[in-house]
Amino acid sequence: MEYVILAVVIAVVAVGAIAGLVVSGRRRQQLPPKSQAPVITAPPTPREPAVGEEAAPPTEEPRRTVEEVELPAAPEEEAEAPAEPAAPAVEVPEPTAGRLVRLRSRLSRSQNSLGKGLLSLLSREHLDEDTWEEIEETLLTADVGVAPTQELVERLRTRVKVLGTRTPDELRALLREELVELVGKDADRTVRSTKHEAGPAVVLVVGVNGVGKTTTTGKLARVLVADGRTVVLGAADTFRAAAADQLQTWGERVGARTVRGPEGGDPASIAFDAVKEGIAEGVDTVLVDTAGRLHTKTGLMDELGKVKRVVEKHGPVDEVLLVLDATTGQNGLIQARVFAEVVDITGIVLTKLDGTAKGGIVVAVQRELGVPVKLIGLGEGADDLAPFEPGAFVDALIGD
Repeated sequence: MEYVILAVVIAVVAVGAIAGLVVSGRRRQQLPPKSQAPVITAPPTPREPAVGEEAAPPTEEPRRTVEEVELPAAPEEEAEAPAEPAAPAVEVPEPTAGRLVRLRSRLSRSQNSLGKGLLSLLSREHLDEDTWEEIEETLLTADVGVAPTQELVERLRTRVKVLGTRTPDELRALLREELVELVGKDADRTVRSTKHEAGPAVVLVVGVNGVGKTTTTGKLARVLVADGRTVVLGAADTFRAAAADQLQTWGERVGARTVRGPEGGDPASIAFDAVKEGIAEGVDTVLVDTAGRLHTKTGLMDELGKVKRVVEKHGPVDEVLLVLDATTGQNGLIQARVFAEVVDITGIVLTKLDGTAKGGIVVAVQRELGVPVKLIGLGEGADDLAPFEPGAFVDALIGD
């Protein structure tokens, strides 16, 4: 029995030895030969230590403490309401006395060609027929008009012949005198804006689209306020978008209230309400900005007549000022004729006279309507509307 056990043990040992040799041989076959170059592998990238691995102990960092902060008290309901916008500051317009004299340089920049051209022609040693024709052509080109041009040339010819020898100063004085006479030195150019027994003076501002009528109404309000008048504005131009807003802005700048209605509303009704409000407030002047109606549309022109008739239920209309764009030249005379047939024009406002306009239009439009130019616009500034002064205007024409 003992011999059997010993044999089994020897057999197991032998099997284990044989298995070890087999495994060792296989490992030798898998190893690369010694002559091959060793394979270089990149060093392992560092990594964050995983759970259970050794890691650097955490550093102590200061920690914020919890502080008790008092919350602001809830605002009262009245304080939460948005504040109303502050009223615009009321401006003090520039005084109108001598305003045209102060704007003379602006006017003369575009008008000097007329005066200098006439002085140059009159200074020639011999004034033959060709020269007088050039003088006549210069006046016509400046939009003076045919009849006024012929009258002026005839007077100049007579006076130059009597004067004989002519010095530059004598010629300048002669030309100035004749041009002032042509423009009209004795015409009443006052804008009737003083309150009377029937109530405030009522001024209608009329004209076609694009002449600057609403702007002129706003600037006229500044002129009147500068002269000590109190004013109410009537925004009766309901056919043009934002016309009422534009006029109201002009009024707020000088402290004048604007009476307005819905867009597309009845212009006559708004004009009536404006005069009514002016009577209630006891102001000096009510300025009514009418629609910029086309002079070729008979229905709209009739409506302008209606505005005037409705306003007259309160009392007389003191002024009807026709606004004309001076750059339109002789075309402006066509507009003037049609407006004069609908309402009685009492005065003319010439705008844009500092641009490409020719100074002779002042003479032509006065002759056409038989009414004076009372105001002229010489720029885009708020105080660039000036009372018309013939002497200052002619001085600007002929230069220094």
